[in-house]
Amino acid sequence: MTVATTGRKAKRSFTLAPESLAFLREARRRFKARSDSETLDRLIQEAIVARKRQEVDAAVKAYYDSVSDAELSEQRDWARGTSAGMWTGLQE
Repeated sequence: MTVATTGRKAKRSFTLAPESLAFLREARRRFKARSDSETLDRLIQEAIVARKRQEVDAAVKAYYDSVSDAELSEQRDWARGTSAGMWTGLQE
């Protein structure tokens, strides 16, 4: 793999399987990207966002799995009491 830096990006050279190239071409058309590099950047960013979303979902699930029924009941009561007037008085 060759490496060169251009501004904030690093130039790389990869060897890809034909299936991967076909996927890249399809993604490039779908994204209307100007280059394979732009397409790869976008695919990687999507993967990063998906991973972060999974991490947050797992953390939320772990939290609610660990909370007692009494705490959940208290949270529900608080939400019911505040949600009705939560946005009252805010300007649009």
